[in-house]
Amino acid sequence: MQIEILMKRISYILTVILAVSCTEIRKDNPYENGLNILSISAVYPEEMADFTKEGLEAVVEDINTGSRYSQVSDESGCVRFSLPDGLYRINMSGKSEGGIFNGAADKVVLSGADMSLNLNLLYSKAGSIVIKELYCGGCKKLPEEGNYQGDQYFILHNNHYEVQYLDGLCFGTLSPNNATGSNPWVSKDGATGETIFPDFLPIIQAVWQFPGNGGDFPLQPGEDAVVCLRGAIDHTAQYPLSVNLNRPGYFVCYNITYFWNTAYHPAPGDQISNDRIIDVVIKTGQANAYTMSISSPTLVVWKPEGMSMHDFVNDPANITPVPGSSIDDVVKIPFEWVYDAIEVFDGRSANNSKRLPPAIDAGYVMQTDIYLGRSLMRHVDEEASAAAGYEILMDSNNSLNDLYETEKQSLHE
Repeated sequence: MQIEILMKRISYILTVILAVSCTEIRKDNPYENGLNILSISAVYPEEMADFTKEGLEAVVEDINTGSRYSQVSDESGCVRFSLPDGLYRINMSGKSEGGIFNGAADKVVLSGADMSLNLNLLYSKAGSIVIKELYCGGCKKLPEEGNYQGDQYFILHNNHYEVQYLDGLCFGTLSPNNATGSNPWVSKDGATGETIFPDFLPIIQAVWQFPGNGGDFPLQPGEDAVVCLRGAIDHTAQYPLSVNLNRPGYFVCYNITYFWNTAYHPAPGDQISNDRIIDVVIKTGQANAYTMSISSPTLVVWKPEGMSMHDFVNDPANITPVPGSSIDDVVKIPFEWVYDAIEVFDGRSANNSKRLPPAIDAGYVMQTDIYLGRSLMRHVDEEASAAAGYEILMDSNNSLNDLYETEKQSLHE
């Protein structure tokens, strides 16, 4: 999902003001059965105001109950929901020729009155390399007792009609590690109520980069690449509910200087070639093993432009401390470098908050629980795949629409 940002600074803005583009709602008893009218109006970027607003999909989720409601916008870009009092998460998305519009609002309070709000939509483009699957939640150690999390992996997919190259591609996870954690990077404007994201992505703990000189690791249209975040070994030899990650062609994160804990980073298996070892560009945390959140990570994939990743991290201006922490720094990745990113919410909690701005991922995919062997998978676009002759995956820059939770890992046999 190569992002084309059309603003100098992308901020996610939720402005709770009168939505003049919506038709006024009239009813005899507006609070009959305890329902309120929530009117949502789509607001396009100023330079795209002439784009059609009809047919946008709006999804409203009750954060406390998990109930979801969806509608399609009218020609004015407006949708209306009759909802009880509650705390809601709002998502709106649509496509135009050559791009995608997304907007999101978190923790909107409905309480005893109708509400109208304008939802700012940001523009981005679907791209070439996308995250097909993320397995982070671990599994049971059956037939032994206990839980296992040494087998995390993700899969990249070439969603483009041309060959793409993995050479130089980077990835990492966003701060904060968990969706339920306090987010020091997001602020609110006290005067307007706007929620504002920083103008960079704070990558925590480490930056990893694929090897290669530009043409060493081609990915054909519809082809996948498996990346082992931890041990590239056959985990099923001891834990049958896990996966075999010792296979030819797989890549592995491995650097015993920075991450020397062999319980999580054992030596790669005999089927893993040395040229497919992914190395650390910079370590900014203190852990002895690279640990992605098992419940609710945010995975980001990008490629530097105009400079090498090493030169970028060697500039002190591109590194900053985590607010309130004296031991952890983050790398400040520009939005325009991002190929793809997905945000995971913890299904055990109602206290999830967005970390990615809407232009990069307007939604989230819910992982209901951990240690169940479940994985997070991108939907296949069946119509586009049939036309192209190879697998094309859904990519609307909105994980709510694009991804789903599976009962087991795709690599489980």
